[in-house]
Amino acid sequence: MGKIAFLFPGQGSQKVGMGKSLASAYEEVAQIFEQADTRLGYSLSDIIFNGPQETLTLTFNAQPALLTTSMAVLKKLEEHGIKADYAAGHSLGEYTALAATGAIAFPDAVYTVHQRGKFMEEAVPAGEGTMAAVLGMDREDLRQVTEEISSKGEVVQLANLNCPGQIVISGTKLGVEKAAELAKEKGAKRVLPLNVSGPFHSSLMEPATEKLSEVLDGITIQDSSIPIIANVDAEPVSDAQEIRGKLLQQLYSPVLWEDTVAKLISLGVDTFIEIGPGKVLSGLVKKVDRKVKTYAIQDEETMNAVVQSLKGEES
Repeated sequence: MGKIAFLFPGQGSQKVGMGKSLASAYEEVAQIFEQADTRLGYSLSDIIFNGPQETLTLTFNAQPALLTTSMAVLKKLEEHGIKADYAAGHSLGEYTALAATGAIAFPDAVYTVHQRGKFMEEAVPAGEGTMAAVLGMDREDLRQVTEEISSKGEVVQLANLNCPGQIVISGTKLGVEKAAELAKEKGAKRVLPLNVSGPFHSSLMEPATEKLSEVLDGITIQDSSIPIIANVDAEPVSDAQEIRGKLLQQLYSPVLWEDTVAKLISLGVDTFIEIGPGKVLSGLVKKVDRKVKTYAIQDEETMNAVVQSLKGEES
């Protein structure tokens, strides 16, 4: 049996009603949502379970909502005795990975990402920055495009290197539009604007770092129980001090997701389990390497199927 990695989704995977059936069925799961409500001082669980979607999608709600739901699903999965050798999360999901491995206490993680969402919103006035997914272009070619546009005074950068042929760019509205045009001229298949409230993972997020640093100073960060592959450099990290530094860098640095998956495979991982709503990360893993096994768990039904499948492999 190869090694297992737990993956935790990022912003964009949220949907109204996520985690609700598990919370209704199990007191210990319901308690996780209650802990989040208590730490934030408002009913996040009501927004998660009942919506509306627009309210759930606000960055400062979406981030703690996804973290809480993934932790709730994980709580149930751990009762089945399934353990990971490594963990990773996409952007916000990195905080879930840290909570899952004991590096940050769950209530502190919820509070931190709620604040992080606020700081990200405040860093750039609404409508001035954006992101777009570029399909069918090599990362070095696209990097040249973004550098060419940036050199003319509009900020645009590679933000999420998700899998071969799928890279998200981030920057000022005009910078992203110009880079999109130039990318198409240079052979990109498609450019899809993303419905986001800001230019995340670009240098425009640097103003948020100082505020996030203050929040991180106010919570306890410990060494993680298993290595986490960090977004900023796709290297394993478990040391508390290093974790803190990488979380700050992560705000304005690209998410090296393709490299993260490749790193996990090189470390012997052949089974990837996405924990939380959606199947975005499982899909990206398959695009990096079709041979590995991917599973996505978001409710009791998917959990039972995955547990049976994994237990079957052991026997």
